[in-house]
Amino acid sequence: MTTYGSFPGTRPRRLRTTPVMRRMVAETRLHPADFILPAFVREGVSEPVPISSMPGVFQHTRETLKKAAAEAVEAGISGIMLFGVPADDKKDALGTCGTDPDGILQVALRDVRAEVGDDLIVMSDLCLDEFTDHGHCGVLDADGRVDNDATLERYAEMAQVQADAGAHVVGPSGMMDGQIGVIRDALDQIGREDVSILAYTAKYSSAFYGPFREAVGSSLRGDRKTYQQDPANIRESLRELALDLEEGADMVMVKPAGPYLDILARVADAVDVPVAAYQISGEYSMVEAAAEKGWVDRDKAILETLTGIKRAGARNILTYWAVEAARMLR
Repeated sequence: MTTYGSFPGTRPRRLRTTPVMRRMVAETRLHPADFILPAFVREGVSEPVPISSMPGVFQHTRETLKKAAAEAVEAGISGIMLFGVPADDKKDALGTCGTDPDGILQVALRDVRAEVGDDLIVMSDLCLDEFTDHGHCGVLDADGRVDNDATLERYAEMAQVQADAGAHVVGPSGMMDGQIGVIRDALDQIGREDVSILAYTAKYSSAFYGPFREAVGSSLRGDRKTYQQDPANIRESLRELALDLEEGADMVMVKPAGPYLDILARVADAVDVPVAAYQISGEYSMVEAAAEKGWVDRDKAILETLTGIKRAGARNILTYWAVEAARMLR
C-alpha cells in the first residue's frame, strides 16, 4: 500500500464501498408516492393516439384513461393530472368547452373518479389554452392581448365545474395575476372548501414545452411571454410565491423542473407548504431521444433526473415516467 505521509483520518470513500452502504447513507430517497402522472384525454377517438415527440406517451381515450388511472393506483403513485384535448371544431375564442359540464375534461374527471375514487388524487389542469382557437391561456381583448381580469372570470367558472366533476385538486397554470384568490373564492362560494389549489407559482416561458403543444393539439399563435415568467429572473418567482400563498394556495409548483432547480431550491427553502415540480415534455423527450440513440442509459437517466429534482426540494414531481419510475423503485 502506498504511503502518502500525513493523510486525513476521514476518507469519504468508505461510505461508498458497496451498494448497501450507499443505500444506507443516501440523503435523498425517491418513493412512488412522490410522483404525479400528467395524462391527456382526447375527445372523439376510439384508440389511443401516439404523441410523436413524446415516445411512449399517448392521447388517451376515455376507456384507456381509466385503465391508466387504475395502473397508477397499482403502482403506488399519489396523483394524476388531467389535460383535456377537445375536437378542433369545439374550440372558440373563450374556450367554452373548458367550462361545459359535458366537455372532455369534465367527463374525464368523472370517469377517473368513478374508476379510482379516493385511491388516487385526481387533479385537473385549470387553464384555457387547450380549449381556445387562438391557443392562449386566457381571453383576448380587442387588440389581441390576453385580458387578465376577463380571464379570471373564466377561471372561476372552470374551477367550479372541475370541482363538481370530481377534482380533488385544481392546478391553475395560466399565470394570471390574482388567479389563486379568485379561484379560492369561487370554490368556497359553492361549498367546495375541500378542493385544494396547486399553484403554478413559478411557470417560466420555456423552450422545453414544444412536445406538450403537440400533446394537447395547441392552436397557439405567437408566444406567452407577457404572462409566463422570464427565464432570467429569480426574485420575480419569490414575489409570485408570496402572492400565491397570501391568496390561499395549498401547494406551490415550479415548472419546468430540470432547468430551474435553483428556483425550486429557493422556493422550497422559503415555504412550509408542499412544493411540487413539473418535469415537462421537453425534459422527457430529450432523455428518450438520447436513449434511443444509445447515448445514455435510459433507466439510470430517468432516476437520476428525478433524484435531482427531489434533492433540490420537491416533495412531489409531475413526470411522464411516474408509473414506470414507481415500478423501478418497487
